[in-house]
Amino acid sequence: MSFWELVVVGVVALLVLGPEKLPGAIRTVTGTIRSIREFGHQMKSELSDELRVHELHEKLRQAEEKGLLGLSADEINALAELRQAAADVNNPYGQPAQPATDIPPQLPAATTAVSSPPAVTAPAAPAAVAPSSGQPTAQVNEQKTPT
Repeated sequence: MSFWELVVVGVVALLVLGPEKLPGAIRTVTGTIRSIREFGHQMKSELSDELRVHELHEKLRQAEEKGLLGLSADEINALAELRQAAADVNNPYGQPAQPATDIPPQLPAATTAVSSPPAVTAPAAPAAVAPSSGQPTAQVNEQKTPT
């Protein structure tokens, strides 16, 4: 769109929506355009990932047909990438797997001693003082007999 076309669209939008609703409409339109672009980028990356997986499977099939002997550099790289992907799936956090023998045994519940927490005593509350007289509240709030 040229500059003048954008100006005409802006003027028409201002007349139709008014100055109160125009900023909200602009935010809505830009948010929608942004989400459409993000969706497009996401779809593009997913399609390229799927194409790469298909290509790796095809190279693996070719390598298996050759009996994994006399492989080309492309096929060797594809096998290495597939091995790395399999290792990542089996160990997603990158930590070396520990055999079960390295795990220390649990202590039986009878041998563990549980101590009770120490008793906590609350501090004594200060005496309430009436703000106007400086006397304790109990003395200020004496019941008065009706006269």
